[in-house]
Formats: sequence, C-alpha cells, structure tokens
Amino acid sequence: MRNTYRCTTAAAALLIGAATANAELVSLEVTTQPAYDGQAFGDAGAYQLMQGRAHFALDPTSDRASRIVDIEKAPVNAEGMVEFSSDVTIMAPASAEAGSRVMFYEVPNRGRNLSFGLLNAARSLGTGLSMEDPGDGFLMRQGHTIVWGGWQSGMEDGFSGAQLPTLKDVIGQSREEFVFDDTEAVSTVTLSYPAAEMDPAKATLTVRQNADDDRTTPEGLSFEYVDERTVRINRPAGDGGAIYEFTYPAKDAIPAGLGFIATADLVSFLRGNGTQDIPNPIGPIEHTIGMGISQSGRFLRDFIYQGFNADAEGKPVFDGAMPHIAGSRKSFTNYRFAQQGRYSRQHEDHDFPGDQFPFTYPETVDPVSGRTDGIFTACRTTETCPKLMHTDSSTEFWQGRAALVSTLADGTPIQMPQDVRLYFIAGAPHYTTWDAKSEETATCVFDSNPVSMAPTMRALTVAMADWVRDGVEPPASVYPAGTDALIDPAALTLPTVDGDVATPPANQLRLRDHDKTPAEVGDSYASLVPRVDDDGMPLGGVRQVQMAAPLGTYWGWNLRREGFAGGNLCGLTGSYIAFPQSASNSDSRAPVTDRYDGADAYAASVNSAAEDLVTQGFLLTADKDLAIGAAPDWPLQ
Repeated sequence: MRNTYRCTTAAAALLIGAATANAELVSLEVTTQPAYDGQAFGDAGAYQLMQGRAHFALDPTSDRASRIVDIEKAPVNAEGMVEFSSDVTIMAPASAEAGSRVMFYEVPNRGRNLSFGLLNAARSLGTGLSMEDPGDGFLMRQGHTIVWGGWQSGMEDGFSGAQLPTLKDVIGQSREEFVFDDTEAVSTVTLSYPAAEMDPAKATLTVRQNADDDRTTPEGLSFEYVDERTVRINRPAGDGGAIYEFTYPAKDAIPAGLGFIATADLVSFLRGNGTQDIPNPIGPIEHTIGMGISQSGRFLRDFIYQGFNADAEGKPVFDGAMPHIAGSRKSFTNYRFAQQGRYSRQHEDHDFPGDQFPFTYPETVDPVSGRTDGIFTACRTTETCPKLMHTDSSTEFWQGRAALVSTLADGTPIQMPQDVRLYFIAGAPHYTTWDAKSEETATCVFDSNPVSMAPTMRALTVAMADWVRDGVEPPASVYPAGTDALIDPAALTLPTVDGDVATPPANQLRLRDHDKTPAEVGDSYASLVPRVDDDGMPLGGVRQVQMAAPLGTYWGWNLRREGFAGGNLCGLTGSYIAFPQSASNSDSRAPVTDRYDGADAYAASVNSAAEDLVTQGFLLTADKDLAIGAAPDWPLQ
C-alpha cells in the first residue's frame, strides 16, 4: 500500500518571508510504502521507503547565501527568496521505537546509491538511486534511518538530483574535455551548458596526447554544432586516448553551490533542528552520520570546508562524517559553470578545479602556495566540526594525491586532531562491490583489481556510530605519512613481471589559477606514494584478507595500453597480477609454492589474516566468514 504524506504547512509563505529564515525547508512531500514486502531486518524489524521532494527558500542577502557563487544573480519570488528543491529518499524503520535514532545520510554519487554496494553486500547497484537489492541489509540491521538527498542538477529520471534556478543573465567561458578511448573518426558530445552563440569562430577545439602537452590544432581536427548542447567532432587519425578540449561561450549557469545548502537544511530538518511548523516524517533522530563515496566524498569535504556543517541556526548538521575515496581533492561545485562530475586524474580532467589547497583537516601552512588554511578552519570557528573518518584506497595515492592529506608538500608529516582518523586500505582499487572479479579491460594493460574495501568499511561504520553516540574511540589512524612511509614514484623498486618492470606515473599537482581558462599554471608539488614490499604492494595501511594472504600482486593503479595514451595511468580499476606457480626468470616475485605449503597452509594464512583484522577493529566478528570467502581459491591441484 502506498500513502502520500505531505509535510507542508499553511505558514510556509510566512516562513519564506521571515527575516530570520536565512534558508529553510518550506515543504516536504513524500510517498510512503513498505520496503522489501515487509522483510524484517533483525531487531530493527521492517522498513518503509519514502520518496519525494523537499522545497527550500533562501534569503540571497544572508551570510550563508553570500558563500554561494552568483547567488545575487538568481531569480527570486515575491518575498525576495531564491527557491530550489531536492529529490529525497528515506529508508526508515517502520517502528520508530526499534530504530537506533541514528541517521545515516549518503550524499548521492551522480544521483546514485553506492552505500548498498559498499556496506550492504548488494550484488547489483541497479540504475540511478536504486533500492532494488538490499543485499544483506547491513545498514538496516543497525536500525539506522538512511537518507539520500539530491544536490547535483541535471540528473536524469531515477537519479537523485536538485532542481536549481537558471541564471539567465550569466554568459561566460565554459571548458569541456573528452577522452574517447576509441578509434572512431567522428564523435558526438553533449555540452554541460548550452552554447550562448553557435558561431564556430567563438569556440576553440584542441587535441593533445598527454595532460601536460601543448594544445594543438592539427590538420583533420574540426567541429560543428548540431544544436546548442551538442557538438560533432571530426578527429584526426591518431591515438584513441588523446585529450580533446572544447572551450566555448556558455549560458544558463546555475548557482550550483545551493547543493550544499539543500544538503545541510534537509539533514537539519530531519534531525529536528529546524524551527518550521512542518511535521517530520521520521522518528526522533539524536545523531547524524554523513558518508560520501568518491565524487560525493569530495563534495562532503568541500561541504565542511565551506562552512556548511553549521545550519541556519548555527547547529551542527553532521555529528560524524565519512569521506571515502576522495583523496586530497574537494569538488568543482561552487563555481560559475560548475561541472560537479569532473575530478583530476593523471590523464583525464587533469587540470580542472577542485584540487587546490587546503588538502587536509587541521590548519596548515602550504609550502608551495604560502597559504594558511584547513578543511576544518570554518567549523572550528563555529564549533560544528564533525568527528571524521577519512578512508582512501591505493588508487587515491596515485590518482588523487592522497599523500597531501597526511603530509605537507615538503615531506613533513601532519599531526591530525583528536576528532579525525585517517585509514588507508592498502592495495585496494577505487571502488568495487563484494563479488568483484579480476578481469581484462579494453584500454588497460593489466587485469583489474577485485579487492573490496567493504569488510573494513562496515567495521568503521559501526565504529563511527559508537563514536558519535557513545564516545567510544575508534581504531587509531593507519595511513602513511612523511618520507619514511612515502616515496617519489620514480624511486619505487617494483618487481619484474613478464620480463618487464612497470614505471607508473602519479597525478602530479601544480598551483593553478582557475580564474583563467585554461588555468594559469604555477609551481609543482612533490608526488608521493606509499613504499612497497618485494611484491610491489603498498605498505603502511590496512590489508584486506586477499592482501595479507596474497596469491598475487594488488595495485591501486593500472597503465593505459599503447594506442590509448600508452604509459599514462588507466582509470580507477587498479591491477591484479597472479604470482607465478613456479620459479620464473621473467618474474622476480616468489612463486606460490614457495609461499605456502599447500592448500591447507594457504587456508590457515587466510584465516589468520581475518582474525588479525578483527583484533585490530577493521573487521566485524560477524563478517569474518564473508571476508574469508572473498579470498581467491587455491590455484594448484
């Protein structure tokens, strides 16, 4: 049965115009239905699914609004307020008394639910903000109320997004970048914003082989507008992994930073901080935990940095924050002509905004830029800093400059405050579900890395709830810092594999002035990655069972094949290379037979690795069998 629940009030118009309402949720409409046919999730019992939309109004002259780029250009209603809205999805215990009184809020990644794949052992992520596969119901079995709220505009149906006003009077330069990874002669692309003019003379198309190469316009390179949002690019013969850059006059910008306020005010209302006379559709909430995964992890870091963890009344939004696989980056959100989906990697989107200082949580002095700042600087002033767990995979050290989270540009380790923990899941790739398999990819040299961080992330999610709710200290940070633990990638000693020694580059950072298009480039930061063992696997982190009892080498990086910008880093899949089964002159790594005295010895090593993780607090006792089951089978008969 479906029930439509309209959380609105006749006083909404009064609230919109109230002088004290810097920003407010003015209505919330949700449709409620039983979740998963009434399936019970342990002591929490059955859940109900609520889906709908929250509507907000913001005083554009308020202090909070002043932090939103171009808010003064946004249209206002009759009361002088900027209106916007957000898609809302809530999974709540059907009986509030059975709940934990903890809200687990996942910032959607490109409008999607990734937490079920990471934490619930869901085998299928589905399409958009999918609830189809609850997995083993881990989050529900904790009794948490789980919430998603849209923050990114332009989402397709089925994806959680925000509906933000268009700035009709704003025209300016916008820049797109495309790596097609194919050998087609003609490619058609969609622009992030419509062209203000379709005169080809007002736009520029260039191509370059590598991110730091000069931009060129070779013979055979041309383009034409199909319409104001679509461009057809004629490509010269050459490398399928080349970088095409299109710069053009754009229109219809949005105040994308309103996504921060939509997030803050939705959470604030649902946790009971609001002053609105609007019924709350969920049971009492005493503590809030925010998680962002990848893109949304960068958003969460930016959210805290820009001061939005203080709501309109100055109260904390999130008690705990878990930015996951964000590296040292923030987001390309609170900018004119923002492109929230872009993020710097070694080859793709290398020089887009969102990667500049500050990189870490305490206030530091940056040796390169000379600036003093920290992600926690604003929330320290308002006394709204959350307890924070920052988690990264190996990929983030190579593609996301994660070393800058723990280490100054001159190699000095950074001391974290007591309310911050850093955890490095060594050898893992950027993101995989529990049942990932190593497989070949079209553009990468090595097979993909199947290691999932899920076992440890489940343990840390429980630890975060205990930390914010009961003050129980989580495990100490495990994250490489300083030059004793980190090294220049060029100085790494990697093993010989198939007669060759790989030489992976890292995503080097330089100072950039993003007020210029393209950005003006300054001095470089040192690139640092974790030191490695004899098998080439990173040291200084939490090792999942597959890494602690290995049958092969696990890397967070991969290399592009020749013909696809060969030699550059390849995506986010990482690499897995099985150990030789017997000694080989073409492979310097010890064979499997030298490591384990048969299948029983291997099984004992896997079991011991799982027990160690439980002891360290990085694996739940209840998940031990799941973690052991993720280890690959003994390869010899």
